[in-house]
Amino acid sequence: MTTEKKSLRIEREVKTLRQLALERMRNAILQSHFLPGERLVERPLCDELGVSRTVVREVLRHLETEGLVENIANLGPVVKKVDLDEAIQIYEIRALLEGSAARACAEKSTPEIVAYLSLILDAVQEAFRNKDYDNVLLKVGQFYEYMFGSGGKTVAWKLAETLNARINQLRAHTIRSPGRDKASFKEMKKLLDAIEAKDGAAAERASVEHVQAVIRILVDSQSKRDAADEPAATDLPAPARSPARPRRQNAAA
Repeated sequence: MTTEKKSLRIEREVKTLRQLALERMRNAILQSHFLPGERLVERPLCDELGVSRTVVREVLRHLETEGLVENIANLGPVVKKVDLDEAIQIYEIRALLEGSAARACAEKSTPEIVAYLSLILDAVQEAFRNKDYDNVLLKVGQFYEYMFGSGGKTVAWKLAETLNARINQLRAHTIRSPGRDKASFKEMKKLLDAIEAKDGAAAERASVEHVQAVIRILVDSQSKRDAADEPAATDLPAPARSPARPRRQNAAA
């Protein structure tokens, strides 16, 4: 009697309306379609996203847990402002987590790990070249996720993930800074070289230096705003707002 083998076929995941709406709203905030301090009113969001009020409320609650939205008394949900002190604290935590993961990844480095990280870094450079900043964020995230995983730092990655939305909100600004494309690639290449050399201390140092470079950009940007005596409505410099998107006809598409 033969036992029938189970099919290995992978079932394609079908995203729910809530997941699609959450991704759309998160990206809209990261791309400055909604600016820091801007109110997020349910009815217009329902019309723009093509979903119900229930879905919009669930999405806004989730974005609040990610630190991208805050609820203000007598005003309701607004895009959360990130001030300089909070931004620095976020990056300091990131430096600790990524530094530890970089050291672990270097100590466990293999040619396969280095080859895959190199492919991702090439994709980061290509995205910068095309000014495809959404893809820059995506590929940089993939680089660090693989680095954490390769170093066996799965718990640290889960902690890092809780900060990722706010980190990407900050990255969305810093990656547009003049010359940041070349500097960022150079810093990440230095990290990758240390991983390839299996030099844990150098990898940790390169990772921390990469984060410190971003902190300097944030501090410099705020200093320039203060010197110009500009109103600090958004606290951090915002890229040009993208044009409003047409309403999506089919939310499941």
